Amino acid sequence: MREPVFHTLSSLCPKALAAEAEAGLLAPQAHCHPKLFYDALGSHLFDAITELDEYDLRRTEAAALAMHQEALGRALRACLPQQPCLIDLGAGSCAKGEALFALCDPGRYVAVDISVDFLRRSLQCLQRAHPERELIGVGLDFSAELALPDSISQPGSLVFYPGSSIGNFDPDSARRFLGQARLLARGGALLIGVDLRKTPAEHQAAYDDALGVTAAFNLNLLRHLNRLLGADFDPHQWRHRALWNADLGRVEMHLEAQQALRVNWGGHQRGFAAGERIHTENAYKWTVPDFEALLHAVGWGQAQAWCDPEERFAVFLASE
Repeated sequence: MREPVFHTLSSLCPKALAAEAEAGLLAPQAHCHPKLFYDALGSHLFDAITELDEYDLRRTEAAALAMHQEALGRALRACLPQQPCLIDLGAGSCAKGEALFALCDPGRYVAVDISVDFLRRSLQCLQRAHPERELIGVGLDFSAELALPDSISQPGSLVFYPGSSIGNFDPDSARRFLGQARLLARGGALLIGVDLRKTPAEHQAAYDDALGVTAAFNLNLLRHLNRLLGADFDPHQWRHRALWNADLGRVEMHLEAQQALRVNWGGHQRGFAAGERIHTENAYKWTVPDFEALLHAVGWGQAQAWCDPEERFAVFLASE
């Protein structure tokens, strides 16, 4: 049986992550990048979020893929070489990437994630289920730049970015990311999941569930900052807030101080007034025409979209 090969690229340097986190906390409007959600516990909590009644992104994406499986398979075979390299961005448990094996029969599967330990365990389990398939794990923060060494990617690759994580990017950053995905595919294709706009109440409930799992996911970021910076955040002093911003078409997640407090780390400290917030995530929502236009704007020549029966989620296949 093969063994998965692992690479950790330089963008995951703890010092660089710490410097970025520190700069965000010291900004006039304190903020943290959502990549800091995904330590080991955060990755498990996010998997739990996808099972919640209120958060239907995984289910609607799966419904879209299942409903249009035959058409998607034909489209993939038409734009990709035989046994392409499948590059799974934000792979997590690798379950979504594995589901594509039957559609495109990849000769190489490259799983990319910021949570290295979680990815390593996931890929080892996947290797046992597929003992002869070439599996590569890459620990990478691709939020600033999406690039892999040529020795890992291959011409005609399929870049897979499910789950509507593209919503974490503001429109300009999404444009840059999609252009980088085109370069990474090297003449291949992009398969990407996009959450579509719904009612404000539905969006807000998806990010503020009744069981409080999303709240735990958000508050766990403070525990991660404590380890990363040597800070003294007390999660009990904070509460989770999720808000729909209609003007910008996005859900915003924040951590709100429940009382006046002061946080210390290294040689720094910051005071927070009661009600002051740390902005931790944006989740932009799209329409099908607007996202198609975005794909064309960065050079993807062809774009097809498939939706779930209720048209709550879209899966786009873009090719040269």
